[in-house]
Amino acid sequence: MNKLRNIAIIAHVDHGKTTLVDQILKQCQIFRKNQIVQERFLDSNDLERERGITILAKNISIPFNGYKINVIDTPGHADFGGEVERVLKMADGVLLLVDSFEGPMPQTRFVLEKAMSLHLKPIVVINKIDRPDNRPQEVLNEIFDLFIELDADEEQLDFPVLYASGREGWAVFNLDDERNDLTPLLNAVINYIPPPPNNSGPTQIQISSLDYNDYVGRIGIGRVFRGTLQKNDNLCIIKRDGTIHIVQPKQLFVFDGLTRTEVEEVVCGDICAIVGVEDIDIGDTIADAENPEPLPIISIDEPTISMTFTVNNSPFYGKEGKYVTSRQLRDRLYKEMEHNIALKVQDTNSPDAFKVSGRGILHLSILIENMRREGFELQIREPKVIYKEINGKKAEPIEILVVDVPAEYAGKVIELVGQRRGELIKMENKGNLQKLEFHIPSRGLMGLRTKILTATSGEATMHHRFFQYEYFKGAINKSKNGVIISMDEGPATAYAIDSLQDRGKFFIEPGEVVYKGQIIGEHNKENDIEVNIQRGKKLTNMRASGSDKAIKIVPPIKFTLEEALEYIEDDEMVEVTPKSIRLRKIYLDPNERKKYNLGKAV
Repeated sequence: MNKLRNIAIIAHVDHGKTTLVDQILKQCQIFRKNQIVQERFLDSNDLERERGITILAKNISIPFNGYKINVIDTPGHADFGGEVERVLKMADGVLLLVDSFEGPMPQTRFVLEKAMSLHLKPIVVINKIDRPDNRPQEVLNEIFDLFIELDADEEQLDFPVLYASGREGWAVFNLDDERNDLTPLLNAVINYIPPPPNNSGPTQIQISSLDYNDYVGRIGIGRVFRGTLQKNDNLCIIKRDGTIHIVQPKQLFVFDGLTRTEVEEVVCGDICAIVGVEDIDIGDTIADAENPEPLPIISIDEPTISMTFTVNNSPFYGKEGKYVTSRQLRDRLYKEMEHNIALKVQDTNSPDAFKVSGRGILHLSILIENMRREGFELQIREPKVIYKEINGKKAEPIEILVVDVPAEYAGKVIELVGQRRGELIKMENKGNLQKLEFHIPSRGLMGLRTKILTATSGEATMHHRFFQYEYFKGAINKSKNGVIISMDEGPATAYAIDSLQDRGKFFIEPGEVVYKGQIIGEHNKENDIEVNIQRGKKLTNMRASGSDKAIKIVPPIKFTLEEALEYIEDDEMVEVTPKSIRLRKIYLDPNERKKYNLGKAV
């Protein structure tokens, strides 16, 4: 028991969590034992590796000097708060990683707040000390301020501080110390993080995350909070709704390095995987059948954004995807809800449409991206914020937005955020940048990133996280340009695009096949226009100098999935297939569009 430590690594996106864990695994010889040479090992799925962000929490264990350290890698983005809240329950302490230049960011605050509320013991690691623009002393002061803001008690304020470079693989207590390896960090974990309390009594284990295997089905992962878990014990499962029934696990596994080892029993405080309990869910308690005592239910923050997912009914339906029916779409969404507990799916009046709610656009776009890679075709309506009623008044979600920007652009950013009902809360210098902090309604963030990047020549970095619900802030005046719509189906010609370039910016390339009602560009003015993008040049047998001018086409704007979702209006949709992301009008026929717009005006 005393040789066991459970620690979660928490940090903002891109502050070097996964890279640091890689170095620990290398230095403890775990990679060599498993013959693994892969970089960023814990970012195991393709999306995580492409985007460089952690989406799913992972469990591994590290043997060090006779101790077993269970490490839980947590996501850094507030949109994956559902993951963070669950997995922190398994830890006794946290490793708070902060970038030596950026300092504490909104998501750092988010995950730290969760850790503080669970009274976990923190160790602070100021990472990326090898950055040329590092400012460790100022960052340490900012971390102290953050702890005080979060009402940390005296014990939590007395945290040890290490300086590290995850990429180079060293950590030290003082910047003057010799920089050899990560042993000081591992020693700090053993010396400062308490061992799990030895709670004797009837067995209690809470399921914090799920895994799935085609051979054995669902696997529940959780920590033994009381007693010893034995495979042959008389056990029961207590569901979230209070129902109880007897279960008999077929196998028990503990984490051993990067793999799982089968065991007959799991001691109190260790983290294990349970195989053979079919209807196991996140938040369930597995307890002694004679003394079925449930553990407190894991509370999850409410969703703030919803979108309507529908089956693809565009003219290109079924050309690129394998799964196109409403039954397949429904099954996939309800399956996602089993392990993605911050997600909610509801049926609507239409059998082909489902209302999906989540913690933010990134949370939902990761789900959509995974679905399109699995072969799904679907269409998504524009994101809508979820309003509540507080004291009989309409309330909306407010987010904390932090923008780091060169000083000369600060005025432009304040103006743009102000137009979206954002309020400037704090402004301070951060090296050669200015850090601006705002409170802004969630609906004001949609489409804001593109505008800020354009206004600051791509120099701004922005991060946001959910803050709280506040009374409705009033309408936001969006001066939005209209769109260019294709009036026919077929491949776009370079000649047509060239002759229409003065009308606006295009989203398509010559030769790309488009359909009637598809959005192919942004108009310079506020109204929508329809164009014939398939028009070819009339050829004659007469030649004249000047009639064959060279065509020069501006490269098209290519949207990422999040940008496309933020761009669309309420009469538009994003069509997502394994190969394409297209924007379209809900009503492809121009006459139906006119009827819809007339009805909206009334």
